[in-house]
This record gives sequence, C-alpha cells and structure tokens, in this order.
Amino acid sequence: MKRRSLGITAGACVLLAACGYRLLPFTAPPGEPVVIGTANSLTHLDPAGGYDSGSWALYSNIYQALLTFDPGATVPRPDAAESCGFAGSLTTYRCRVRGDLTFSNGHPVTAEAVKHSFDRILGIRDPLGPSPLFANLVSVEVSGPFVTFHLATADATWPSKIATPAGSIVDPAEFPRSALRTRRTFPGSGPYVVSSHEEGARISLVPNPSYRGAVPEKGEPVEIRYYKTSQEVEKAWDAREIDIAHAGLTAATLATLEGGEVPDVRLSVGESTVGRYLVLNTRPAHRPLGDVAVRGAVAALVDRGRLAETVFKDTVSPLYSLVPRGVTGHGTDFYDVYPESDPQWAARRLRDAGVPTPVRIALGHQVGSAAVEARALKAQLEREGLFRVKLVEEADWVAYQERYKRGEFDAYVLQWSPDFPDPDTFVQPLVGSGNALHNGYASAAIDGSIEVTQRFVDRARSVERFRAIQRVVARDVPLVPLWQKKNYVAARPAVAGGHYLVADNSGVWRLWELRRERSRG
Repeated sequence: MKRRSLGITAGACVLLAACGYRLLPFTAPPGEPVVIGTANSLTHLDPAGGYDSGSWALYSNIYQALLTFDPGATVPRPDAAESCGFAGSLTTYRCRVRGDLTFSNGHPVTAEAVKHSFDRILGIRDPLGPSPLFANLVSVEVSGPFVTFHLATADATWPSKIATPAGSIVDPAEFPRSALRTRRTFPGSGPYVVSSHEEGARISLVPNPSYRGAVPEKGEPVEIRYYKTSQEVEKAWDAREIDIAHAGLTAATLATLEGGEVPDVRLSVGESTVGRYLVLNTRPAHRPLGDVAVRGAVAALVDRGRLAETVFKDTVSPLYSLVPRGVTGHGTDFYDVYPESDPQWAARRLRDAGVPTPVRIALGHQVGSAAVEARALKAQLEREGLFRVKLVEEADWVAYQERYKRGEFDAYVLQWSPDFPDPDTFVQPLVGSGNALHNGYASAAIDGSIEVTQRFVDRARSVERFRAIQRVVARDVPLVPLWQKKNYVAARPAVAGGHYLVADNSGVWRLWELRRERSRG
C-alpha cells in the first residue's frame, strides 16, 4: 500500500506469457460489469459497523468523506469539503461542507449530516465498527455549512483519520443515530450506487449519476463476488466466472504467476504495508498468556522464515516489528530482543519464570491458507513439549471477530491493513488503550507516547517516539509480528486498471479506474 503509482513496483503490471491458461478473444457487451472475486469478507455496508479491509474497500466507492487521499498521497485533499484546517490549535478542526452535493436518494449532503455520521459511530460503538479510530473526539459542532471537531488532545493526524472510510458521510434520514441500518439499500454520495446486494455472496455497483467530488471520471458497472477461501476464488478464476482475482488466489498459484509461468494474465504486484500478527490475550483470566514470560517464549518459538517459505511460497516476507517496512518508524525490535525459532531459549524463559510445561493454549484461526498457517504455528510452538496448542477454526469472518472480541481465544491470528499513511494507524488501534484487538492490553507508557506523537504536524519529529513505543511492545509482547504481505491482483487481459486494487495506505479500492477494453469493429 505505498508510494507512487500505488506502490506498484516497476514493471509489475504485465501481461504474462508462458504455458497454462489460454484466453479466447472476448468482446464485452456494453454495460457488462467487471466482476471481481475476493476472499476478503464484507462485514457491513453501514460505515458504523465495519472496521475491516473488505468493508473499507467499498465504503469510499459508495460514500464520500470530507477529505480523501489521491493514489500514493500522504496528505489528504478536500472531497465533500470545500476546505478544512485546524482552527487555532491542534484540538479544533473545522471544515466547510460543499453546497452542491446530494445523496443518491436526492437528499442534500449537509454539515448536519456530517455531524450525524460521526455522532452515530461514537454512539453505537459497534464492537466491529471504527469507533477506536475516533477515541480522541469529544464533540462535533455545526454552524451553517461549517462543521467543527473538538478533540480531547492535540492530534495532527486528525485530517488523515477523517479521510478514511470511517469518515463516510451518511444520510440522517436513512441511517438511525443509535443503531446500524438494517434495510438492504444504502444511499450515499460516492461515485457508485449499490444496485443489488446478496449478503455474503455478492454486491453490484453502478455509477452514481448525481455524483460530484474528487473522482474526475465516471466508472463502469462492477460486481464483487465473495468467497470463503482462496481455493474458491481460484476455482472461480479457472472457470472464468470472474475478471479479476483479488486477495484470493493461493500462494502456490501466485508464486507461479509471479514467475511468469502462466500466459495472458495481467498481474499487478505491490509491496504493501499490510501486517500479519499473532495476537496474545493478556487478560489475567487467560493465564498463562497473562504472564509476559510465557508471551516471550511464544515470540522465541515462531519461525517466520519457514512460514513465509513453506506456507506462503515467499509471497510474504518476515516482519519483526509492530510497524511494517515502508512506514515511517519501522524497526526490528522483535529480531533484536528474541531469537528466531529457539526452543532452548524459550524453555529457559519458562523455567526461570516457574511456568510448568506444556503450556496449554487455544489458538483461533480462519479457514483456507489461515488454517495451514495455524497448523504450522502449532507445530512450531509445540516443539520440545513446551506448549500444547488446541486449534479453534472459525469459517465466518464476522463470527471470528465477535469471538476474539469476546475473549474466546488465548491467541488468534489477524491481518491489519493501514487506515492512512502514518505509523499512528498501527499504534493507536493495535496497542493503545481501548484498542481494536480486544486482548486486554494497555500501557500508560504507550498511551503517553501516542499523545506526544499526535502533537507533531511535522511527522518526522514523531519517529523516535514511535520507535520507543515499539520497544515497549517487544518487551510486553501483546502480539507477535509474523509477516508482511505483498498485494497481488490477477486480471484478464481485457480488463485494465486492476493495479488500482493493489491498495495503497488508504485501503481503498478505486473501482472507478477499472475499464473493460472492448474490441472495435
């Protein structure tokens, strides 16, 4: 999710030619949608109920925010706002809402609608929603076309936070203040309108004829189909049921594609800042992982290189810090503090702490490649009889989130995509008080450092504080960084723009960039 041209490496968007798939000449009928297949789940179409990559990929297509990020940008620019800026201090932020915007149902987009959208996120506080991102928000005030955000403490990252899909503006007449929307229509003011939605299976989008905003060109109809596993996405790809495969092809297939062994596939590859973590439940009720010595032993047993090579065929790379490579403030703290895959070191750590072995834990995971990964982690932790791991599989993404947030697992595996291009997006939501991991971890030292980092408009001045935070994380081990992924999108040669789904740090699918190249004649 990165730098220029969405962080796509030079020459990454190519037409591969070798032996394998053979595509027939294709002429698309006018208006036929581009069909995307993905293993990323959609939690909820109401922005107050989704804080996951599958949901966020869609929100900026259906809704508008006050600000938005251009591809590869680190500073947002106005979208639904005419202008925005801090008013006197970093605790007051004011925007003037444009006067020419309407929702797809014809209702006007107003400053009152903006206030309603933020108020309901904090009021509903859905456990699967984005309220942790706005923990610093005290109140929202409206005066004519102006909306003013009052913050508890100085926060130079506030413009970036409201530019995320969490800042999506919804219609007060359609979205209740104290509950998620239950009707099957979701009117917004973004570049697309939902034309149909089959929960858990597919969603169809058509261009919004009344859209006015930062997107300069009208897109084409798009249909997104959701699959439980990467194997199902691959089956749909092989059956030519989808035009684009995103976050769904198996590691073995991706390795083959990247090696140029499959013909006539437009492959986009991007170095991302998406991190994968083994989250450890630090609550006292979840002994023994409530003991930092046991968590340290876990960190010393993990073999990241073997996971990357054997499970993911080197389509991921080992990660040794909370903040991934490519993000300001990245470090190597877990590499510095813990040995890699060292049962003897882990045994000494447990013995010195007086912890009897084997340590019994329940490890939560999802299906598909996540299940293969979980089995590999189980084998690594159980070496020398130090741990006894019970694997707990959950196929449904929403249920998985609900279960780990209820504390049903001693440990669980989670992938985290950045909300915006700043290290704060990995720190506040993952290790700040009231974090999105729900693992019981809190640190006064980290909270104090987060508050300091948010005072710096010049983000370079925050780097040392972020590195200090990561040293505390390595000491306390509320999670263990596992790996950092690449982004892959495979598209038929007749479909252009697939590289805009290789998400940058905004986490947005720029569906309006997709084009079906039609034959002429």
